[in-house]
Amino acid sequence: MHEPQSAAAVLMIRPARFGFNPETAASNALQQPPAAAQRAAVQSAALAEFDAVAATLRAAGVAVYVAADAPEPAKPDAVFPNNWVSFHRDGRVVLYPMQAPSRRAERREELVAEVAHAGGFRVSGTLDLSYREAQGQFLEGTGSLVLDRAARVAYACLSPRTDLDVLGDFAQRLDYDPVAFEAFDQEGRPIYHTNVLMAVGSRFAVVCAEAIAEPRQRGEIRSRLEATGHEIVEITHTQMRAFAGNCLELAARGGNAIVLSQTAWKAFDAGQRAILERHGAILPVAIPTIERVGGGGVRCMLAEIHLPKRA
Repeated sequence: MHEPQSAAAVLMIRPARFGFNPETAASNALQQPPAAAQRAAVQSAALAEFDAVAATLRAAGVAVYVAADAPEPAKPDAVFPNNWVSFHRDGRVVLYPMQAPSRRAERREELVAEVAHAGGFRVSGTLDLSYREAQGQFLEGTGSLVLDRAARVAYACLSPRTDLDVLGDFAQRLDYDPVAFEAFDQEGRPIYHTNVLMAVGSRFAVVCAEAIAEPRQRGEIRSRLEATGHEIVEITHTQMRAFAGNCLELAARGGNAIVLSQTAWKAFDAGQRAILERHGAILPVAIPTIERVGGGGVRCMLAEIHLPKRA
């Protein structure tokens, strides 16, 4: 079954208790704890940023399904649902194993049912990989996986949050060709999620090639992207730290749109912007609190819904 690259609908989770999570900060160098004087304002700032993203997408013609986070237990990262769930064109829903115990309560099957009911989507089955947590093996959704859905390629940067065995299991069951590699930041730390350094649209790809450890793998990834018809935007370590790799193509009114943060858009140079503008309307949104305190960008806030509609 052909699966288009860009979804016309997304799930977003409106956070109840957004904040800095020391448990995830151990492997995410982009997270920064707020100053003591700012802690009380973090939740309200995150809600305002969340609402702005949802409003921007709706204005562009993307269907946005917002579910409310439950306040108990506290889930400081609930605003990033793409790490625990993905929705596929064949009607399957995948639930993922997550490294941080504090994040596992985010995985709520009732939210999947709510979205399916609200959007008239058909769910044909659920692939629950969360049992891998007991084995110390993790694969954090479309954070760990950057999927070329049309060409059936799953790119994955191996890290404490992205396990090769679970990647293989996912790829076999959903008919993807896995492309695994290692990538590091400028301090030599493994990059925790693939979607920090890479994004794949219908006809473009953003990639921080200089972060990929092996020159051979760098060349292979570049060749694979070109062979599948993608114009490549190469970004630097500095641009990657500004969330330039953390963008997402969606099917909007009148054509594709590329959603990303204002931080990310400002990080691109004029030539890179010109390439992206050829491939879709640019939708930059300001989410400074979510980026700084949560360590995730706009793409992390969106779980694309590729499910078919019910007959």
